[in-house]
Amino acid sequence: MATIQLVRGMGSFFKECEHPESRWPKCPHEYKIRYRNAAGRQAEESGFATQDKAKARLAEVYQARKNAPQSQQKAERIQKYSPMQFRDYVEEWKAGQRALAPQSLRHLDSLLEHHLYPAFASRRMGTFDHKVVEVFIQTMERNGVGLATQSNTFDKLRAILLDAHRLGIYDENPVSGVTPPQYDPKRAVIPSLAQLQRIRTADSDRFLLVADLMSGCGLRNGEALAVNLKNLVADNVYRVTEQVNQTTKNYAPLKHRKAGDYRDAPLPARVRQTVEWYADKYGTVDGYLLRHPEDPSKPFPNYILDNIWRRVKRTQSDAIPEGMVLYGLRHFFASNCLGHNLPITDVAEWMGHKSIEVTFKIYRHLMPGSINHAGQVLDLGLAA
Repeated sequence: MATIQLVRGMGSFFKECEHPESRWPKCPHEYKIRYRNAAGRQAEESGFATQDKAKARLAEVYQARKNAPQSQQKAERIQKYSPMQFRDYVEEWKAGQRALAPQSLRHLDSLLEHHLYPAFASRRMGTFDHKVVEVFIQTMERNGVGLATQSNTFDKLRAILLDAHRLGIYDENPVSGVTPPQYDPKRAVIPSLAQLQRIRTADSDRFLLVADLMSGCGLRNGEALAVNLKNLVADNVYRVTEQVNQTTKNYAPLKHRKAGDYRDAPLPARVRQTVEWYADKYGTVDGYLLRHPEDPSKPFPNYILDNIWRRVKRTQSDAIPEGMVLYGLRHFFASNCLGHNLPITDVAEWMGHKSIEVTFKIYRHLMPGSINHAGQVLDLGLAA
């Protein structure tokens, strides 16, 4: 069977009969055409009485494919991923999240197992739209899921569906126009200066060191446990380079940062004195001040710090504000900064927040001034 190939990409037309190609214009058999569709698969059509009609149809298919909004590669992706179940898609997507720290990965797995998989595990990826997402949020609300968990779960679902949208599964992002759960963090409970003085000296020298680093430099719990004498890069600057990971119990990169990244934080004189006093009294291991009490070759674990804090809460209950957690020591740092008119942009950087929005949501009420005060200050500038 002979075929006539047209320009590259258009396809070909032919007849399935005993007549040679030279007799096709006069023989009664119909023409057939063969081409590749948008998905790249070979397709055939028949029923064309003349060569001109066969060519016209090939040109029409070619032009439609050429002008189609989605490329052949995009069509192949749609064909592969649109019928895929949510769980299978997520497992493939998760394999590409190489930047996630172990603790972040554990948090993601928890949200998947307890919220996203029960709702969507077997759902086909191509069936998501804004209504599906909105119903899911409403279901979380009816089930009494906490606002923080609702917000985190929605963020993960949004990231997954955005990835699918970029692959071309959806013409419009399924979360476009969806109002996310409105998470408003509870107001941070912060000790007064007098309360802080009692808290920081309420237990061991180890706790004093951690309390000073958290309240004076704004370090997170795990970052304070990784305190290193080598990180005193200036008289008044401490370089935060790592943390003790709660899951692995080993040193790990900072939250929201890659291995080797760091941030610099202010180092008040009192905190520097505490660090140097502790190092002189207890020594260091490769610069680290805090090590595992039973095995100095290992980092100081988070759970021992948690045990110390529980003991402090029992022995100093009258000095600890109601609702305060260990993180309240870090909140004191933010309060101290903002109360002395230091820019919130700098505070966000020193504390290692992913965005200034986090800092603003938690500490907005600590920022001095009001709209009336702002009007007075601005008027001074205009009158100058």
